This record gives sequence, structure tokens and C-alpha cells, in this order.
Amino acid sequence: MGDCLTLRNVSAGYGETVVLDGVSLALAQGGTLSILGRNGVGKTTLLASVLGHTTLHAGEIVFAGQPIAGMRPFRRARLGIGYVPQEREIFPSLDVEENLTVAARPVRGGWTLERVYALFPRLAERRGSMGNQISGGEQQMLAVGRALMLNPSLLLLDEPLEGLAPVMVDRLLDALLRLRAEGGLAIVLVEQHARLALEFSARTVVLDRGKVVYDDTSRALLDDPRLLAGLIGVGR
Repeated sequence: MGDCLTLRNVSAGYGETVVLDGVSLALAQGGTLSILGRNGVGKTTLLASVLGHTTLHAGEIVFAGQPIAGMRPFRRARLGIGYVPQEREIFPSLDVEENLTVAARPVRGGWTLERVYALFPRLAERRGSMGNQISGGEQQMLAVGRALMLNPSLLLLDEPLEGLAPVMVDRLLDALLRLRAEGGLAIVLVEQHARLALEFSARTVVLDRGKVVYDDTSRALLDDPRLLAGLIGVGR
């Protein structure tokens, strides 16, 4: 099985400002990867660089064997890169079902409304509610469901558990674990809840000041809290 996503010595940022400094990583097709680090170390910028929303100063980004560095963001989405932003960014003036179908990319045997509703039964119950009439947890489910309707082979999740009530965290995690168990979908999870992220992904990358300071098994960090605290606290 080949790599779904590869970054080679990527330096990127916003305009002349460099946030990522020589980042390299690889994610296999159907694999999972958690990205950890303190606020402001480049986690969201890494996702934005894969999506094409930053200035690439150096390096190479390859998705499904194809270099995408010069490709516009909408073309990357059409290739199969799904994204769940930290701010959710659902359409408040559309109902739940309209939010799910507005950017759907039908694929034979892929994600449909019925399949998303099976993953998130709560969305089926609220299918006629407007985007601004549902709770934060329901909005997060909707953001994930909308990304799945694109039928991606790579799903980028930017802090999907942030600000959610514990019961919603459990429901969303259960859905993500089901996605992982089904296989075929590569998932990159950026998350502040370190232990949850480590338990989700077999492999973890830790960033500090735009550089990779750890790229190895999640189990090693779970088994060594002092190592984890030292990595997350680098520079303090």
C-alpha cells in the first residue's frame, strides 16, 4: 500500500512569514495520524498547506502520488481531500440536509445522505433544522458529514472536539472510530486533547515552532507521560 499524503521538507506560511520550517511526513492510504503541539506551532498551517491556503516557500506536497503544490484548493478537494475546519463553517441559512448536499461529490458505493445519517442519527432527526438552529455538537457532526459527502480518500480534522460537551465528544469519537475501522479513508487529526488523539491514531507527529520534533508511535507517548509533557512543553 502506497502513501496517501507525503510532505517533503515543506516550508510554508502566509505571505513572507514562514510558519512551517522543513516539515516532512508521510501517511499511508487508509492510515491515521495525529498532529500534536502547543498553540501557534503550525498545526493548522500544516493542514492549510495541504489544502492550498498558504504560501509554499520550499518543499513538495504529494497526494495520491500526484504533486499538488501548484494546484488550486478546489481542485485538491475534487481529487479527494476533505476538510473539517476548526470553526466548522457550516451554512447558517441552509438546513442540515442542504448543508450536506451542497458540495456532495457522488461516488458509486461511497457516502450518501443515508450513510451519513446512519453514522450520525442525530443529524437525521434534525435534517430540516437550519444551520444556526442546531447545537455546537450537532454542527460539528454536520461539518464531518459534509466533508464525507465529498467522498474523500483523505480527511483532515482540525480540533473537532474543541468546546464540545462530554456526551458530544463521546458521540463524535465513536463516529471517528467507526470511520477508522471501516478502513480506506486516511485521517489526519489535529487535536488539543492529547490522550484522545494518541488513542485514536497509531502514529503521532509533534510540532514545535514549525518543526517536527517527534514522528513515531502514539503508544510510546501514551506509555511515557514525561516524554509527552516534555515534547508538548518544548520551549517553555
